[in-house]
Amino acid sequence: MAGHARFLISIISTVLLAVVVSTLQAQVYHRCSSMEYLEFLKTTDPYLEEKRKAIEEFTQEYITHSPIGSRAVITIPVVFHVLYNTAAQNIPDALLLAQLNQLNADFARLNTDAGNTPAAFASLGANTNIQFCLATRDPSGNPTTGIVRRSTGVTSFSTNNAVKNNATGGSNAWPAGSYLNIWVCNLGSSLLGYAQFPGGAAATDGVVVLYSSVGSIATPGTAVPYHLGRTATHEVGHWLNLYHIWGDDGTACTGSDNVNDTPNQAGPNSGCPTFPKLSCSNGPNGDMYMNYMDYTTDPCMNIFTQGQSARMNALFAPGGARASLLNSLGCVVPLPPSCPTPTGLATLSVNTNLAYANWSSVSVAISYNLQYKLLSSPTWTTTLNTKDTILPMSNLFSGTAYQWRVQTVCANDTSVYSAPVSFTTLGSCVDNYEPNNSPATAPVLALNTDLSAQISSASDEDWYTVTTSAPNTKLRVDLTNLPANYNMVLYNSSTNFKIVASENAGTRAELIKHNATTAGTYYLKIYGVAGAFNATKCYNLMVSTSSNNFREAEDTELPEGSPEMVLRVIPNPAQYSVKVLINSIEASVGMVSLCNSSGQIVAGKQINLLNGANSFDLELSSLPNGLYHLLFTTNQDVHCTKVLIAR
Repeated sequence: MAGHARFLISIISTVLLAVVVSTLQAQVYHRCSSMEYLEFLKTTDPYLEEKRKAIEEFTQEYITHSPIGSRAVITIPVVFHVLYNTAAQNIPDALLLAQLNQLNADFARLNTDAGNTPAAFASLGANTNIQFCLATRDPSGNPTTGIVRRSTGVTSFSTNNAVKNNATGGSNAWPAGSYLNIWVCNLGSSLLGYAQFPGGAAATDGVVVLYSSVGSIATPGTAVPYHLGRTATHEVGHWLNLYHIWGDDGTACTGSDNVNDTPNQAGPNSGCPTFPKLSCSNGPNGDMYMNYMDYTTDPCMNIFTQGQSARMNALFAPGGARASLLNSLGCVVPLPPSCPTPTGLATLSVNTNLAYANWSSVSVAISYNLQYKLLSSPTWTTTLNTKDTILPMSNLFSGTAYQWRVQTVCANDTSVYSAPVSFTTLGSCVDNYEPNNSPATAPVLALNTDLSAQISSASDEDWYTVTTSAPNTKLRVDLTNLPANYNMVLYNSSTNFKIVASENAGTRAELIKHNATTAGTYYLKIYGVAGAFNATKCYNLMVSTSSNNFREAEDTELPEGSPEMVLRVIPNPAQYSVKVLINSIEASVGMVSLCNSSGQIVAGKQINLLNGANSFDLELSSLPNGLYHLLFTTNQDVHCTKVLIAR
């Protein structure tokens, strides 16, 4: 009984296999819709018929006066546009390259099955002298692979040009005068492909093929028996002005493909007929069913004729419809891009004897060369081969005009120097507000103006008065560039009440914010802690007013809802400390490290991050001036930013 069951299972399996094979073989493809597409284009372009007639007249004139013979090889740049809705439709580069190789073999009559051409037609086989190369230069002159891939929401395309337009799920054509566009996609209605004849609009010019038909004899596709790349060969034939071999007259035997050496035949052939296949009284040799412009299966096709070759070559004669392709640079490998000159030049933290040059990074830069000099001098001081985009210019003279410039060093080239940027170092400190050692002698401060003054002795202290008026009743005071440990206090109009003080240690900048709702008069006192002073250097003072509150957290805010971690450092340039701001997408533990130009870690701490905005202070008072790299490291990622210490 068990043996009988195994026998039944074997019979059932054989039947099921036969059904599957039969189903696969039952797949019926429609070889080509190029003629239907041509008629559609005529309805959208009232001049297309006239242009097609002019191209035909030019072609016949060329054939008459250009006998078949040796012709220069014409090489056409190709760009493949791969539109895929599923992974299977996103065919690999190997199949596209195989398809390109099959085109070259078929058009040169170097196809491995050329020997299958019946002897009666073999002498008519032609090397068309037309070849194809995968584009290496895009329309903008940049390097390219010659393959454009786009995921699309379109499950299948038709002949309505949607595949040729980004806006409709396709891919825009590259310039028709320089490239052969081949769109590879899923086509509906079992269609294998279609092409645009010469004379149509540039925006839709090219060939469309079913993705599974792409391949070659050596590397076949999956649309058996249309899997050896002959769909593209057939459609490129149309793109090069070849008609179907039977003349598209149905089976009337009255049509013509306008080629003298292809026999007249009654309609398209399918499958692979046995030679001779007779029709339209074309004995003894019958139909040239193995011609690429018939409808037979891929293994059956193997020939273009001399007459078809002449017809295609006419397009490239002077004045021909596709002659511009002869001048295409599509397959000329572009030279490496010229080395760009840096932009975004700015001079930062100008002091009496120090300033920093800063510029925007160049993506292809290996390093930069910085030069600076006295404005009056012809001689430049040069800093070579720096990888940083912010550099100090030191040992400068106070109150003196300088200029600097920078160039990019690339792998194979060096840019020209940028236009020079001028700046003037700070001069010796001049205090225009003395005597102001008491409220009675306090000068009125100009609002929203950067001023400088001096604490010149241990007994010196500076008093100022400021008045706000509606609606700008909010007050902010910034005390910066401190040469010693100075503090700042804001008093009411009678100086008998201390409203707020800023008392940072060392030479850290001081900041006061007072968000009053009514206008008022205030007094400001600046003094040295424990008699601190500097008899040669000034501090900077700025008083700002606004109708809006000066927010306590305004300098520590980060973008909300960021999809990735954000890292900021303020202030930058810094003096004695910075606030590190991190917007984290999740709670985690990280390590902050500050590295000097030699890569040594000179400061750091471990941080427990919350999901969202985080901030903490990092002390820099023990570090010398210079450029540092701040790294924030988690177990999943590393973020980096630059910090400039400039006192």
